[in-house]
Amino acid sequence: MKTDLSFSPLAQIETELLAVTATDIQTAKGPDAKPQPVLLTSDEAVRAAAAAVLSSGEYKAGTNEAILLHAPAGLKAKRLLIVGLGKKAKATVHAVRNAAGTAVRYTKPRAIRNLVFALPEAPEDLGLTLPANSCARAAAEGAFVGDFDPDTYRSERKDVSVHSFTLAAPASADQGAVQTAFNEGVIIGESQNFARSLVNEPGNKLTPTIFGQRAAEMASETGLKSEIYSTDKLHELKMGAFWSVSQGSEEPPALIVMKYEPEGVTDGPVLGLVGKGITFDTGGISIKPADNMEKMKYDMAGGAAMIGAMRAIALLKPKVRVIGIVCAAENMPDGKAQKPGDVQTAMSGKTIEIINTDAEGRLVLADGISYARSLGATHLIDAATLTGACVVALGMINAGAFSNDDTTIEKFQAGLATSGEKFWRLPLGDEYYDQIRSDIGDIKNTGGRWGGAITAAEFLHAFAEDTPWIHLDIAGLAWIEDNKPYIAKGPSGVAVRSILEWVRSYE
Repeated sequence: MKTDLSFSPLAQIETELLAVTATDIQTAKGPDAKPQPVLLTSDEAVRAAAAAVLSSGEYKAGTNEAILLHAPAGLKAKRLLIVGLGKKAKATVHAVRNAAGTAVRYTKPRAIRNLVFALPEAPEDLGLTLPANSCARAAAEGAFVGDFDPDTYRSERKDVSVHSFTLAAPASADQGAVQTAFNEGVIIGESQNFARSLVNEPGNKLTPTIFGQRAAEMASETGLKSEIYSTDKLHELKMGAFWSVSQGSEEPPALIVMKYEPEGVTDGPVLGLVGKGITFDTGGISIKPADNMEKMKYDMAGGAAMIGAMRAIALLKPKVRVIGIVCAAENMPDGKAQKPGDVQTAMSGKTIEIINTDAEGRLVLADGISYARSLGATHLIDAATLTGACVVALGMINAGAFSNDDTTIEKFQAGLATSGEKFWRLPLGDEYYDQIRSDIGDIKNTGGRWGGAITAAEFLHAFAEDTPWIHLDIAGLAWIEDNKPYIAKGPSGVAVRSILEWVRSYE
């Protein structure tokens, strides 16, 4: 999608569609309360063109509510689309991101290929906080997220993508700052979509080997250093936990290593990004039920998030060193597959009793975390579609976050104000670790039904040890079950934006 930035008056912009935002400033409650939609633009011609529909009561400016006006009087645009940000309290930068995605998705099935999205301008007396720079970045992100569709393999696939997206900013804005923010948003949106494109691939099209190839191609294009290893390297490093998951598949594993080393930075923290990359998960010998197993192609979403984040890091060039590691494998049941009751020795030397072969993600991450530490990572973050228990706890609204260090997690949580993603911190503790102590070895790979997301995090904590570390359990948010106005059903690319902000906090 071609992108551009304009500072021209909205009424003078020639386009197939001009999208503007609105909010409902009605504060009264009760059955007689009526919405009071207000258009967020200072352009008088646009306000005049929308006045009739805003006063009719037909349009309420609800969150992502859209209404289309044809041949709007006084405008050079062929159509005027009004997208709601919701009630005034909900009219945030994050609502602008979703509104841009809504505008893009509204145009796609209507064969509208070029659109202009106007940055919101709020009168001071409304008390809204909508900084032009933040909104410019968010709008660019939202536009790319909205343009993605998962129908890659349809034999009669039609191109309904938006060909050009122009952001219209007020002439009074700091043009250089808005341009910089917009450019950042384009990079981040493209990187999130890159992660989504990986997650969307079926298991027969994205084996661990191909996953590694895709990561290496991205690294080459963006200037990252990369190495893709396989079985011999796992044996050399004594990655018994990682290999135990791989051993039941005919497809060899891939240990994907990406390094970002900014010029002139030779000291300070080294951030280790570790992602679970199970390209298909049958559950192994502890095989999953057939229902919905086809979705287990997205069990590599944590790895894809790390690759997407590394792409954004390479292009945005923060002044901090970063190592990205993805442990990619298939979890398959055959005569060579590991069995419940087996004991595996991880890279760290810890022994692991296998209780359930479907608890495989933590096994590959255990060795990935140890390897990141061996390469010099001083701070760690991992991401994984790790547990159904996290989805039970938080639903599909928040992803789980765990940490052994308050300062480290506070940096991550502060970045959520920019990324707009929802993560909720869950606890750790020795009492939970006691649930995964093994009678035959050091540690079990499951701790039973209760507190399953937490005991899984404690398993990983055992390998991070005292290195400042964050674990993101994205099982509930990595795949969107239904189409939304601003994003298609399918892979979400969750965590790319938040991981990026965490990395940038160490500059």
